[in-house]
This record gives sequence, C-alpha cells and structure tokens, in this order.
Amino acid sequence: MKTRITELFGIEHPIIQGGMHYVGFAEMAAAVSNAGGLGIITGLTQKSAADLANEIARCKDMTDKPFGVNLTFLPVVNSPDYPGMVKAIIDGGVKVVETAGNNPVQVLPALHDAGIKVIHKCTSVRHSLKAQSIGCDAVSVDGFECGGHPGEDDIPNMILLPRAADELEIPFVASGGMADGRSLVAAMAMGAEGMNMGTRFIATKEAPVHENVKAAIVAASELDTRLVMRPLRNTERVMTNAAVERLLEIEKEKGDNLQFTDVIEQVAGVYPRIMMEGDMDAGAWSCGMVAGLINDIPTCKELIDRIMAQAEEIIQKRLAGIAA
Repeated sequence: MKTRITELFGIEHPIIQGGMHYVGFAEMAAAVSNAGGLGIITGLTQKSAADLANEIARCKDMTDKPFGVNLTFLPVVNSPDYPGMVKAIIDGGVKVVETAGNNPVQVLPALHDAGIKVIHKCTSVRHSLKAQSIGCDAVSVDGFECGGHPGEDDIPNMILLPRAADELEIPFVASGGMADGRSLVAAMAMGAEGMNMGTRFIATKEAPVHENVKAAIVAASELDTRLVMRPLRNTERVMTNAAVERLLEIEKEKGDNLQFTDVIEQVAGVYPRIMMEGDMDAGAWSCGMVAGLINDIPTCKELIDRIMAQAEEIIQKRLAGIAA
C-alpha cells in the first residue's frame, strides 16, 4: 500500500507508532519498524540528551529500517535540553521527528538542514494549518477519541479528518481510535494517508511495559477512560482507576479554585510506577477509547500484518462488491 506517508518516510505500511511516555523505548520502536511501520522513540522519557543518543544507538542495533523520535515541547519552568536532544537526533542519523505540544518552529531549520522529515501532532484544523505554514512535512491529526491530550475542541475523527482533508496540502495521518484494518480504511476514506496508533501498540508482546498495563487495556471497554484536568484546560484522556476517580472528586470539590498543585499527586511522576512496576492505581496514565477494540496481545508484526490483510480485504472485497 503506497501513500504519501509511506513515500515520505520510506516505510512499507502507512502505520506509525506514536510517541508514548515510558513506552517508546528502543525495543518498541524497533519492533514496529521491523514490522514495516514507523517506530518512534519518546525523547522526553530519556533523562538527558546523552541518554537519548544512547537510546537511538540501541534502536539502530535492533533495526536497519527507518524510525523516528518524538519531541514534545512543554510549557514548563525547567525546560528539557531541547538543543542537546536535537543534536543527538541529528548525530544519530534519525530520519523522522514527531513533534508535539507547543509550536516546533525553533527546531525545524536544524532538522530540515539535516534531511529530517517532521510530522507534528495536532488536535485541530487550525493547528494543522499552522504546522503546514511553518514548514512541517506532515501532521498527525488527533481526534477527541485519542489517549493523552485531545485538546479542548472535542471534535471526533469522523468530522476532524474530512475537515483536515479539505484544508491541508501536506499529508496527514489519523490518530485516536485507530486499532485495525477497519480504522485504516476509514481514515484513508476520509483523506488521511495512514494512521498513528498509541494505545493499540502498548498491548503488544514487544511493548516494554509491565504485563498489568497490557492486561488492563485488554480488559477495558470503550467506557473505561476519563477526561481529567479539564478545568485547567490541560485535558488528558486516561484509563480510569482509583487515583483517577479521586482526581475527579478533587476537581469537583475545588471547582473554579482548582490549581495544578491540587492534583499533582495523581498526575506527576507516576509513569515509572505504572509502566515499569505495574502499580495500576498509582495515578493517571494516558489511554484511548480504542481500548474497547483491543482484545489480544500480538507481536507488532502479527498486528501490522493483520491490519494490512484486513484493510486489503475490506477494500478489494466488501467495498469493491458494494461499488459493483
């Protein structure tokens, strides 16, 4: 299946593994890339630029296929060493960077000068157009269904993807609610050139997370996510658990007086305890509604092969039969 995304990134299948905190290690990225997709190392999970350089080197030892690095630009007081991380990406020979969060315009010249393609994560058409205008090569359009930060507009992909197709000239992939061949065909029918999957890739054999995390995703339905930090306009879709329900109680109690410090215990620094140790009630962790479509834990190759086979069958048999 050739699309503008497979051509842009030099990959076999139009499937991207999005950057995920404490999931996007070298093992995860290499497994996806070896299966024909585009694996992504999560830059900010690494504690320093030197650690990121080492992670990139580890990934190159595991795959000779293209892989990317996610750089999320956060509005924080103590900013990560972004210049050092960009240097590590360039020196490591990485060919793709997935940016997210704040406007990535300050890093684009250095990345483009090194021949690196940039795909920016956006939750709205206006942000997608901005990404296009500053020179991003592609965008990942995140619908309201997505795990993590869906923005504040609450527009699901059935509306957001066709709107993006109407407005954008650069290629885009669909993110949020993507799980299988049906997702891929639907996304492409609405104008996307591929899809980005996060939650679905956590529930794979190679995902370097605790088995409790994978089991929680398989057991969950589409009703088991919650939106937290809405009053702070920092909305995040997470898997429900005791800590998340407590967080929502605090939000209700505090009302308009809610401060980030009121919920810091439930959201700050909890990922290592959840992803590495399997403490499923330690705090809030990003998970998409797509958990309702996830019922097994295949290898990345089994998953991607299955997606492509299902997509081909839908296009060539079901849709071709209807059109005839």
